[in-house]
Amino acid sequence: MAGIAWLVPPAQIGLTPSRSRPTVHCARTNSYHRTIFISDTHLGTRGCKAELLADFLAKNACQTLYLVGDIVDGWQLRRRWYWNDAQSRVVHEILRKVDEGTRVIFVPGNHDEFLRPYCGRSYAGIEVTREAIHETADGRRLLVIHGDQFDGVIALAKWLAHLGSWAYDRALQLNELLHRVRRTMGFPYWSLSAWLKHAVKDAVEYVCHFEDTVAQAAELHGLDGVVCGHIHQAQIRRIGKVLYLNDGDWVESCTALVEDARGHLEILRWATPIPTPAYTGTTAVRETAPIPA
Repeated sequence: MAGIAWLVPPAQIGLTPSRSRPTVHCARTNSYHRTIFISDTHLGTRGCKAELLADFLAKNACQTLYLVGDIVDGWQLRRRWYWNDAQSRVVHEILRKVDEGTRVIFVPGNHDEFLRPYCGRSYAGIEVTREAIHETADGRRLLVIHGDQFDGVIALAKWLAHLGSWAYDRALQLNELLHRVRRTMGFPYWSLSAWLKHAVKDAVEYVCHFEDTVAQAAELHGLDGVVCGHIHQAQIRRIGKVLYLNDGDWVESCTALVEDARGHLEILRWATPIPTPAYTGTTAVRETAPIPA
């Protein structure tokens, strides 16, 4: 099974489960969570919804924040440099959380793989690690990993992955054009690339295979579940004995996985509603499906 060989028991790599810290108090926030997981923000690309992400980080406090890979898109930045003020605000909000007492753990992905040689170190209070074990408030142990190690395309043909990344960037540009047209007509945001993932049979089969493979790896290591990103598709479902959780992305769906003080896990979608005279801000839309027992 692709990608399993590199996984070793946490005790052998010096990882310990994330432990609770003193309560973080932040007057700026609207919501408080025990844990927040975000991934695939792709800072450094035009497709990154940095304004929404900065707003989410400013309005949601937590004890622990996991950055589950592809936070900075090194692939794109090597091809052409792009960085705007909104993306700088995202970095500022993450560092502000560190200053306020939040534990921030960064698990690099394939797009920010340039940081993997520095795993085991801490920079500006941000812990960089290859993978982590998170213990929920109700005692479940979850593997936290980006997930690209289980992607056969990346493992076997990296050039093809880069080609796919280029094509995906073009799809996101088309998304933005479509979004501007829909916005002028009064319609909310809708993602063409996300729709294609659900509509194309091969894409659906790829996602299912990826989810099953990641879940099997967690089960082999005696863990209760796995939190990952990589495929830009937020999901909470039971696969065999394992709870599979994907926190989604911030180029299409603008989603995060959050845990409350009781250990309940859910997906938040940070949506921009159609502007009205009464309200023009952002709101969290909860994916209300219960976690499988």
